[in-house]
Order: sequence, then structure tokens, then C-alpha cells
Amino acid sequence: MSEKLARIIEKIEQAEAGVLSTGMRRGLEKESLRIDAEGVLSRQPHPTALGAALTHRFITTDYSEALLEFVTPATVGVEDLLTFLTQLHQFTYRNIGAEKLWVNSMPCILHGEDSIPIAYYGESNAGRMKTVYRQGLAYRYGKLMQTISGIHFNFSLDDGFWRIYRDISGSTVPLRDFKSEAYLGLMRNFYRSDWVIPYLFGASPAVCGSFLEGRPHHLSPLGEHSFYLPYATSLRLSDLGYQSDAQATVHLSLNNLDEYTDSLVKATTESYPPYQEIGVRVDGQYRQLNDSLLQIENEYYATMRPKRVARSGERPSHALRDRGVEYIEVRSLDLDPFSPIGIDADGIRFLDLMMISCLLEPSPPMDWDEFRRVRATRSQIAEFGREPGFVLTKADGQRCSVQRCGLELIDYLEPLADCLSRYDEGYRTALSQKRRLFEDPALTPSARALDGIRDHDDTFFYFAKAQAEQIENTFKHQPFDPQFESRFQEEATSSLQRAQQMEKDDEQDFETFLNQYFGR
Repeated sequence: MSEKLARIIEKIEQAEAGVLSTGMRRGLEKESLRIDAEGVLSRQPHPTALGAALTHRFITTDYSEALLEFVTPATVGVEDLLTFLTQLHQFTYRNIGAEKLWVNSMPCILHGEDSIPIAYYGESNAGRMKTVYRQGLAYRYGKLMQTISGIHFNFSLDDGFWRIYRDISGSTVPLRDFKSEAYLGLMRNFYRSDWVIPYLFGASPAVCGSFLEGRPHHLSPLGEHSFYLPYATSLRLSDLGYQSDAQATVHLSLNNLDEYTDSLVKATTESYPPYQEIGVRVDGQYRQLNDSLLQIENEYYATMRPKRVARSGERPSHALRDRGVEYIEVRSLDLDPFSPIGIDADGIRFLDLMMISCLLEPSPPMDWDEFRRVRATRSQIAEFGREPGFVLTKADGQRCSVQRCGLELIDYLEPLADCLSRYDEGYRTALSQKRRLFEDPALTPSARALDGIRDHDDTFFYFAKAQAEQIENTFKHQPFDPQFESRFQEEATSSLQRAQQMEKDDEQDFETFLNQYFGR
């Protein structure tokens, strides 16, 4: 850790001991496909017992009707966060009958595009908009890409910390603006080191052959039914994952919030000729929300986003522009198939260390060339990260082996882990665990997943299905906290009522609703 960072941490501690530890807020958004007993993508509608996907605060769907998304509240304690997500899984397993959850990022057996049902949110205008948006994604990118799952990590610090940090920084700008500038600086620094994410968290070195049918690819066959790259860490973050040639031309500047939101508004308002050819409304049916490069802001497939909770009917870009950055969303995490809920406490605490260090270190502006370089490095680690002797190019242009660069980062984070360990000893443990992964690539989740695949006849599907069954068994035999059960049952019931009321309250036709939302 740099001397400057050490001094800042010391000043923060002197101003209010423990404010870093108590000021952190974390949330998780975890996706999982529902599968049938044979391990095939479910064609059943979202279970009514789980509530309404449109209005439930904690259980919704992502792209597909079969792609569940669990959303936790922003939480102070790491263990409280993981407990909440665990209880959401407990509730779900008790309400999906004979189905189970797929525990890998790369999907289960698929039978082509037609086998993937688009999520349905009812007949309210808000519900129809969500479904039409997903229809647009199908026309633009195909449905297969949308079946990839991940886990998003949301991070923020409370205003008590921000006031202290602003004073230490000698800044006099309004707190809202100071926070936004600092959060964007965090993002720039995180991107400069985010190659470590696929290495440490990647768990998708192989895919089922059904995912690749009819698609060009450069993977090698593994057994009779799977494909892989021998040293891959995260095929989810490779060209097979959330990639778009059209979006590759979009650069949302992270140097200030006005540039970021202006770029976002431009991408969501200016027509894009290839999408004009699809058509918006054809034969009375909507194919997409509009013909812009991005239908809405969330279509941008960034691995990290500045976020603010938008008000009802408010566009995310307007919420950011008007009220500033509220939290940061990290979107590059694979599901850990060895963890019942896809992530563990060590992973959360390591991300804390990354976020805090990236926030407090100086963060020079990032131009388009640098952004492309760090993105290329991340992609290389996603495909070749465990290759012996693989050399990467860091953001500062220095080249070193993955192992050496990784261990340097761990050493850099040690003093910060020591500081936070005054209040939570788990930070030292988390850093030690990640150190071992750099010392021995065979311990990484991707290497362990590949070992598991080899133990199951070189078949990704057999390994992944076995993991899903094992985790299902774990949840079905764990006790379920009756307070959580009651809370989730009440939320399911009230979400159904809220969704029905939204349909009754709609007074506009759908076209008018869209025009008003997009300010047309």
C-alpha cells in the first residue's frame, strides 16, 4: 500500500475510529436458472408462490421467465448479507416444486432460441415495457447470451464516512458532487486492476455444447458434449459472454458525471441504423422499445456501473444527473458452483478491500485508449489466466506474470486488511485465501471446476447438474428461519396485490406511457 493511502486511512481512523468498517453498505443481485429434473431449462412460468416478479422486492426474474434473480437489501454486516441471501434460497427451494437451481454461470442444456421463454411481468404498462425490452434484446443479440448468469456486488459508503473523507481531502464542493467524483475515481482505479476478478472469481472454463450450436467459436472440444479453453477462468467474460459489436463503440467517460450521463443519454436517444431495420412496432406488435443503440440504460453491458435508485417513472441517467452517484455495481463475478449461494464471505471481504483501496488512491483520468487496454487485459485473463508463465500488461504499461502481479496486489492490500481487521478479523483470512490462489492456480474456482468436469466424464453438464443436486439437497435439509419465512410469504402475497393494482391503475395506453417515459 502506498504511503499516501496509509496516511489517509490513518487520518480517517483518527477522525472516527471504525468509520470505514461501519460505513460500508453491500448488496447482492444473484441470478440462477430454474431447471427441471433432467437438468433442462424450465419452461414453466414464474411460480406464483414466489410472488410477482414485477413488484417483489427480493425475488424477481432477469431476462428469461426461468432466470430467477435474488436481490438483497443494502446491508452493513457481511454475515447478515449472506444470511439474507441464504434464506431467499431456502424460501425458493420450498416453493419451486421438483425444479432446482442451476449453480453455474454458463447455462444448462438448451434446445435452441425457442426453448428460452422471455420473462413476463403482467399487463400493466410497466410490466409490458420490461417484456418488450427483453424482446428487443432477443432481436439484437439473440436469446442464448441472455441465459448466462452472474452475481452483482453493490457497494457504497454512508454519509458519515463521506463527510470525514471530504474534510480530510480539503474539498469544499457539495457532498453529492464530492461523492460522485470519488465514486467515478474508484471505478477508474478498479478497472485498472479488474483483471484479478476473472482470475479469483472466474468459475466458467467450459460450456455445454448446446450453448454453442450454430455459433462460431474458438473453444476446444472436451469429451463428447462440452467445449473449453484449458486455461480459461471465465468464459462468461470472454467473447462468448455479454459482448456486442455495436456496444464496443460506446465509451461512457468515467472522468466526470456529466460526460458519463451525456454519453448514456446519447446512446439511448439517437437512432442506430441496424436496429432501425428491425423495426420498433411491426404489424401492431412491439419488437423493441426504440431503435437507439441502447433501448434503455441497463442495456449497456459494462462490468461496472455507477448507480442510483431511480424514482417511479424516472430514467436512470436522469437520476444520476440530478442526484449523483449512490453506489457502485460490480457485474463481473461468476457464480461459484462450490458455494450454495454463489459467493462466500471471503469473496465479499476481498471485494471490500478492492473497493476501499480504489476509492482512496489517486485516480488520474482514463482515456478511451487506456479503457480499451484494461478491457483487453481482462479478456486475456478470462481466456488464458491460468496458463503457466502467462504475462499480462498492467494499466501502467508494466508487464509481469499473473502470479507476480497478483501477489503484489495482495501485499499492497495487507495494511488495509490489518486496519479493517481491528473490527472484523475476516479480512485477514480473506486476503490469505486469495493469496493462495495466486500461489497455486490449481486452487482457483475455474481450475476446481475443470477438475470436477474431468471427474464427470469430461462433461460440463454432468458436473454442473451434480453440483446443483448437491446444493439442492443442502438447502432442503437446512432449517429455515420462521421469521424469514413469514417475511417472504408476506412479501410474495403483497407483491401479487401490488402488481394487480398497477394493472387497474393504468389509465394511459402503452404507446403514451412509452412516449412519456422517453420524454417524446
